Amino acid sequence: MIVRRPLIAFSLLTLTALSACNRDRAEPAAPAAPAPGATAVVTPAEAAAPMAFESKSPYAEVRLTLPVALRSQPDLHARLYAASVRDLRAFAEGAQADRTEAGGDEGLPPYDKTIEITPGAETAKLFSLMRTASEFTGGAHPNAVFSAVLWDKALKREISAADLFTKPADMTALDQALCAAINAEKRRRDPAAQTVSLTGSGDWKCPRAAETPFVLATGTEPGKAGGLTFLVGPYVVGPYSDGSYEVSVPFSAFRALVAPAYAGEFGGTLKV
Repeated sequence: MIVRRPLIAFSLLTLTALSACNRDRAEPAAPAAPAPGATAVVTPAEAAAPMAFESKSPYAEVRLTLPVALRSQPDLHARLYAASVRDLRAFAEGAQADRTEAGGDEGLPPYDKTIEITPGAETAKLFSLMRTASEFTGGAHPNAVFSAVLWDKALKREISAADLFTKPADMTALDQALCAAINAEKRRRDPAAQTVSLTGSGDWKCPRAAETPFVLATGTEPGKAGGLTFLVGPYVVGPYSDGSYEVSVPFSAFRALVAPAYAGEFGGTLKV
């Protein structure tokens, strides 16, 4: 039996590595590929980052797609592209080492990893993105990981849930609203679906809002977000066959939680 070593994973609930790279911009120099895991330095040449990346080998096929909307935020575009390409190259290098050391798998298809970044809603101050990374290294199905970026356009930096909400914030109301939205979507898909709760009395339970990636949700009031759309991956609230969930919570459910600096970015209700 072939034992596969875990490949290098990339977590992007917050772009910690990307924030670090903004502190040290380099002057134009000959491009050099950073070592896997190293902090990327954004050069002026990288400011015009491409909108896609693709690489194929006998060991791995990797792809990146970025939304056109990202062109409006060149700082974020350059760093997000650099970090994603670094992630994909590390995956490809790991795949080659894994397949070479394993041996005897010449008849198997290449490993595969796709990163797709799509826009959420945008307001005067905030820009949001959804990141879906799908990875296949053998087995019954690929694995998908969701993450998100919430970007302050004026400050040119990513903000976290801790920045968006008041401190300290009692997130109970938002947790309950997220759980209710998940159950509503489960019933929409299957009227007989098992209900989940925050306490998790069954096989699954609702995730906490602060621990779940989200993007801004389009609202009925122009220029403002009508709520938040949460990205819930497979296995979180049901079996893999249920797939993933994108559920939206209206602003009215968490109005009192939003920090004063961002309260004006929300208004109206969710746009249907």
